[in-house]
Amino acid sequence: HNPTGSVLSESDIKILEDITRNTKILIVSDEVYEHIIFDGKQHLSLSLSEELSQRSFVISSFGKTYHATGWKIGYCAAPKQLTEEFRKIHQFIVFAVNTPLQYAYADYMKDPNRYLTLNSFYQSKRDLLNSSLKDSKFKIIPTNGTYFQLLNYSEISDKNDMDFSVYLTKEIGIAVIPISPFCTIDKTRKIIRVCFAKSDEVLLRAAERLNSI
Repeated sequence: HNPTGSVLSESDIKILEDITRNTKILIVSDEVYEHIIFDGKQHLSLSLSEELSQRSFVISSFGKTYHATGWKIGYCAAPKQLTEEFRKIHQFIVFAVNTPLQYAYADYMKDPNRYLTLNSFYQSKRDLLNSSLKDSKFKIIPTNGTYFQLLNYSEISDKNDMDFSVYLTKEIGIAVIPISPFCTIDKTRKIIRVCFAKSDEVLLRAAERLNSI
């Protein structure tokens, strides 16, 4: 989950089954980070639930999986009756996906190791960043998936997250994302999001600057 880095558990799936049972609720399950899960955890797609799969549109993205977020090609999996309705809308939203990118992805996907190794690839970057920040004044909030890390800065500043993010960008040279725009309640928490989908060199340089605060 972006931005929290949380991962669904079996109990979460059971609760969702209970909530939606005997209703007409349909589910859009955004699973674009399905291959970026850490610490031995497994991605639990809603399609694995016999009950939820019948009411779910599972959305994923080649861009997130293959380090090509600018090449915006995604896909949707759903039962036949839902797919038929989905196509009626989709035809008016997307005219076409350009052909060269489709050929490029098809060629790149021939080697399954290119997505099967994503877990360890990004976990090593998460671990590098967090170990480099362990002696800083930031409180590291555990992340089990995605390439984002949340940091609590309550021991550093009284600024709200928007102002603190501006400060980090202008004064420290580190671009971060405030968390309050993601929230509908409790926008006062002093938390920012950083992205560790960067080279190790960049991560170490960023950690050095954050440690100086």
